Amino acid sequence: MGQTQPEFPGGFTSNHGLQGTPEFAYGMTNWWEAGFYLPFAVNGAGEFFSDGAKIRSLFVVPDAAKRSFFYGVNFELGYEMPQFSLTPWNLEIRPIIGVRNSEWELIANPIVDVGFGPGGEAVFTPALRLARNLGQDRFVGLEYYADFGRIGDFLPLREQYQELYAVTDFKVNTVDVELGIGHGFTPGSDGLMLKAIIGYAFPVPGKSDDAGTSQTTPLAMGPSTRSSQNAWSMK
Repeated sequence: MGQTQPEFPGGFTSNHGLQGTPEFAYGMTNWWEAGFYLPFAVNGAGEFFSDGAKIRSLFVVPDAAKRSFFYGVNFELGYEMPQFSLTPWNLEIRPIIGVRNSEWELIANPIVDVGFGPGGEAVFTPALRLARNLGQDRFVGLEYYADFGRIGDFLPLREQYQELYAVTDFKVNTVDVELGIGHGFTPGSDGLMLKAIIGYAFPVPGKSDDAGTSQTTPLAMGPSTRSSQNAWSMK
């Protein structure tokens, strides 16, 4: 149950819509991962839309999966179609800051999105995750997503995107799965959203499962009028 009016003339409306993103990633070293996305959407009338393509470069502290305090930064450069953005070229800068112990993990993404060209602006779209480790690769938790608007001139609260998800993620053999249900708390948010994320890390000959930079499973979805996002790159 989403927005019935677009954010701008000709924009995508999220009500009864579906958004998806195939993502492919490769660990270049134990601190650098490269990837690309091919996002798409289907609106409530069943019309299919491409949302262009994105490339990303993730830099992290080495052996992040083994650390109690970990950090990194992810850059995404994307070409977006006019139904999804007023500016075709956009850059997302996503710092990743996290702490964990054997029972809990807290991960913050103070994200800045920058649009290039006429009408482009820098907006603040933070994300936060708090999760309980149940053991055996099982987690339950809460994920928060927001869009405050242009930096230096935030939108009034009622126009901001503010959404909270209850999530669970687990493994099915070698496949990573996250399921979530989200609810918006402002008129500028979507009313109800469902998400499902499925990921598989290909084995690397001669290396253990945790030898790479990070777990590549994306565990987040951004605001409904944006393409899906990889927020928790170092779970």
